[in-house]
Parts: sequence; C-alpha cells; structure tokens
Amino acid sequence: MLKVKRQILIIDDNDIFCDSVTDLLADDQTDVLTAHTGRDGLKICSEKKIDVVILDQKLPDTQGVNLCPSILKHNEQTKIIFVTAYPSFKNAIDAIKVGAHDYLSKPFEMAELELTIKQAFRTQELEKGEQLQNYHSSRESKEFDLIAGEGPFDDIRKMIDLAADSDAPVLITGETGTGKNVVARAIHLKSALPAKLFLTVNCAAFPESLIEAELFGAEKGAFTGASASRKGIFELAEGGTLVLDEIGSMPIHLQSKLLGVLEEKKIRRIGGETVKQTNVRVIAIANNDLETAIREKTFRNDLYYRLSVIRLHVPPLKERKEDIPKLCEYFISRMARNQNVSLAAGELSRLTDYSWPGNVRELKNVIERSLIIQRDGPLKPSHLLRDNKMAHSYASQANDDEEEILTFEDLEKKYIGLALKKYGGNYSQSAKALGISLSTFKRKLKAYNL
Repeated sequence: MLKVKRQILIIDDNDIFCDSVTDLLADDQTDVLTAHTGRDGLKICSEKKIDVVILDQKLPDTQGVNLCPSILKHNEQTKIIFVTAYPSFKNAIDAIKVGAHDYLSKPFEMAELELTIKQAFRTQELEKGEQLQNYHSSRESKEFDLIAGEGPFDDIRKMIDLAADSDAPVLITGETGTGKNVVARAIHLKSALPAKLFLTVNCAAFPESLIEAELFGAEKGAFTGASASRKGIFELAEGGTLVLDEIGSMPIHLQSKLLGVLEEKKIRRIGGETVKQTNVRVIAIANNDLETAIREKTFRNDLYYRLSVIRLHVPPLKERKEDIPKLCEYFISRMARNQNVSLAAGELSRLTDYSWPGNVRELKNVIERSLIIQRDGPLKPSHLLRDNKMAHSYASQANDDEEEILTFEDLEKKYIGLALKKYGGNYSQSAKALGISLSTFKRKLKAYNL
C-alpha cells in the first residue's frame, strides 16, 4: 500500500531559513516545499494538500496575517505556524484570530520548531479521529432504525422507548442472531446520553483471569503482566452506556462484584485502594436461559433481578416472519448500493417458509452470499437454503413420510456431531460452519453432553 507523505510548506523570503528548515524536516515520510512570496505560497496550497505551513509575517507582496484565511480556504485542516522577527502581543493575537495554530518569534531554536510541528501533526491526527467518530455517530443516528414489520416488534419498540427514558439496568434476552445488540444500541441512541459513549464487552471472550481487569481496570503490579496502570471498561464508559454481552458467561465470583457496582455506583481497580464513583448505564445481553442458570447455581439470583429492572425478550425470526420482507429489502439496499437488485418472483414466499435457525444473522448471510455468487438477474437466495445441509434435512424430513422426523434438539445434536467430525474436533471452525458463536457452540456441547 502506497504511504502518503506529509506535506510541509515554508512561506518565507529568507533562503537560508528555508534551506535550514528543509534540511531539518525533510525525510522519507515528509516532503518540504518552499515559496518566497504569498502568491507562490497560495498557488502551492491550491495544488497540493498541505498539512503544515510555516508562515513568515513579512513577505515581499503581503503580510502573513492576511494570508492565513486564504490558506485555510484551500484546506481547513492545514495547521499554520506563524513566525516573525518582530514579535508583539498584538501580532500573536491577530495571528491566532485568523486561524494560526501556533506562534514563534525569531530567532528560535530549531528544536523548538521541530517540537511545534510534531504537536501540529498530533493535533491534526486527533482532529481527524474525532471527525471520523462524529461522522460515524451522525450516520448511525440518522440511518439507524429497527427494521421490522407490524407484530411482535411493536411491543419491543415501546419497551425501547421506556428504557431510553430511564437509567435503570436493562436485560435483553433471546436466541443468537435475533438482533439483541441492535436493540441495545437503539436504547442508547434514543436516550439523552452522548452517542459516541457506547461500549460493548463480550463476557465470553475473555479468560476468567482477565475479565475482572477488563471490566474494572488494574493498578501497576496488581498481577503478573500488569506492567502499567490501566482503566477498565467501566471507567472508559463513564457517562455513557456499557453493554455486557453474554452476561451468563461471567464467572460466579465476579457476579457479586458487578452486583456491588450496580448497587453502590462505585468501582475499585484490581490492586487499587481508591474507590471511584461511576455513572454508567448498564445493558446486559443473554443468549442462554438465565433462569436455568440460576437453578443450576451458575448465575446469581440477586444479580438477575438487579439487571432485569427492565427486561426485553427478542423473539426468534421464525416467530416474526412478517419482518422478513422488510429485512430483505434493507439488507439488499445496504449491500447492493447503486445497483438495481430485487428478489425473484416467489423468493419471499420461500424465504418465509424457511425456519431460520440462525435468525436474522443467517438471513443477512444468505442475502450477502447470494449477492456475491449471483451476477445477473433477479436475486434467488433460496437456492442457498436448498444447498444448506440443515435446510435440506428439514425439507426431506417434511416430505418423506417413511423417514422418522427428528426433534429440533436431536437435529442440532446430529449436525454438531457432523461438524465436529468434518473439522477434526476444531470448535471454532465447527461453530463458524454452523453459523453460531463459539460460546453458544460450547454451551450446546455441554447441554447435549457431546
């Protein structure tokens, strides 16, 4: 990949100064250009994307302070370092007022100029990062909508509005792939909290020994490998929303600490002595049956009730098939931008008749694959369902009266076993082939004694 060089422009009529600065700053990552008049400098700014301009106050054809607005008109991201041999407080104020990033008085040490330029580059990077984040947040807020037909999701929409007006903990339950994270984000975006302060942590993604530090942070030397103090997710999410995905995977000993944080609104880093106040809205997501986990004593009863002050259950796609037409339309419009793509006749009926064990995530995957595989003509994603072993099994069993019909659990066990056999016992590859998360795959292995 071609690396784009940073561009520095010196606008100064002193040849010795220009040569000295060029020798100091030019390297394999930076090009240094020079202009001896304001007119030449503006011409370069109109032709190239200049990152930093070192601008002298006294030029043969103009004053540097008069040049700043014209430079920024070509590129508002340009950082102007104003330099002058005639320093005054008024000059400095005037330069900053018209958009200069910094101000140096001649003579100055070259090390001082080098540091000032590094700070200008750093400010530029931070501004770009913030603009990008604001752009994504803005687009997310404008484009975000819950794609669903009329039916079960009407009640969920009402609960989302109620949850958004409250700061109480929320528990969202449902099968893998039903859209629980989408619902969590909808609650956050409809609330009064800052749009960009939305963090998600998957409790099943971390080893038991690390998840506490991930959530609450750790002081230097608190455990082996803690070479520096670090903030936890709770501190990073301060003033915003924290989503605890797959909450049922959280170790039982850590659940009591989480309960204390929810009750007292205080956290303490591992190895720390200072207790800090925390103001974080917590949304918990669970794929598994927490009530069963409570009976099996792998999930705390008191934490369950504390998290489920507001509870939303997202039904599987097979129970809300009226959503399928709108979801198909949405996925096609997002994935096939600027292309005239539509479903073939009869496709919606075939897609609606399918049981969708992988829920909305599976539907999205099928649409995406069909857009990639099929080049011409109306889209026929149902062809991928017929090629799918599990879908074929459903169809063949439904149409063959002589073959014994398996229960859904038996069918799941059968294909989990087939996947394990095909991928030599590799859990990750087997879970991916079945279209479920690794944590869900492990839970099913345990549940079915496989």
